[in-house]
Amino acid sequence: MKSARVAIAALTLAFALAHAQQYPSKPVRVLVGYAAGSSTDIVGRVMADRLGAYWKQTVFVENRGGAAGNLAADAAAKAAGDGYTLLFAQNGLAISAAALPNLPYQPERDLLPLAPVAATPHILIVGPDFPAKNVQELIAAARAEPGKLTFASSGVGNSDHLCGELFNLMAGISAIHVPYKGGAPAVQDVVPGRVAYYFAGMPVGLPLAKSGRARALGVTSKQRFAGAPDIPTIAEQGLPQYEATLWQGFFAPASISPELAARIARDVEAVLKLPETRENLAKAGVALFEDNQANFRKFFHADIEKWKNLVKSTHLKLE
Repeated sequence: MKSARVAIAALTLAFALAHAQQYPSKPVRVLVGYAAGSSTDIVGRVMADRLGAYWKQTVFVENRGGAAGNLAADAAAKAAGDGYTLLFAQNGLAISAAALPNLPYQPERDLLPLAPVAATPHILIVGPDFPAKNVQELIAAARAEPGKLTFASSGVGNSDHLCGELFNLMAGISAIHVPYKGGAPAVQDVVPGRVAYYFAGMPVGLPLAKSGRARALGVTSKQRFAGAPDIPTIAEQGLPQYEATLWQGFFAPASISPELAARIARDVEAVLKLPETRENLAKAGVALFEDNQANFRKFFHADIEKWKNLVKSTHLKLE
């Protein structure tokens, strides 16, 4: 009996290894929980394109915007663990795990972190005609008329939303949150001034600032962003403890085999080292986040704990 179990285990392992070696033999779907043109969509499409070239197989992005990225995450969690459905997610996944106990899936149980791709600050933008020229002036305007100014986000519970709530808390203001179904529709109201400001992802906000369609007031990292060194940090404009970073990376259904998960993670790491990938991501305005699968899993867990602490300290309700 024992020998039979050993034989079955050996055959199962052999099958998993063979499947991992042959992967991918058909198109791979990458679910993105945000609208086309959002920061996560932009980076996800760069990676899908480069992975497709590396694998010599079609890799396509499917946008399932809404519910702070949780529509796509739920679909990925319930997909077959054969490697042909992947999730490209960001901080919003950790925030949801920390703050939304009634999700139809459990991020840490049902999704497996595969490989990180980028970790970049947000950029605080306003429309070109907005009166405030810097963070101090924005705070002064908000304090002068409490509850009047509005800030946009790509959805309740997303990283850009939490950037705004953290800003409210640290600046002692009460700006009103206006959620959208993605970064692109949020921008459509910020640029003409219908909403006062937005903590945009760098791939969305930086091109707008460079083109003059929006004005950048600051970045959310402690140090200035290498891709835009002339833009001051929020920390150096009166809020020295302010810091927030947008990370993005690949996840798979937890039912995926360890062998296939390791294979995909190694391939993502290899693709990130290619000059063309690095060039395309630099053009998108993001900073690379290169690490292995084991460390990414630890990072994801630690990020969930960080957001739990913030939600608890601010008594923030995301549902």
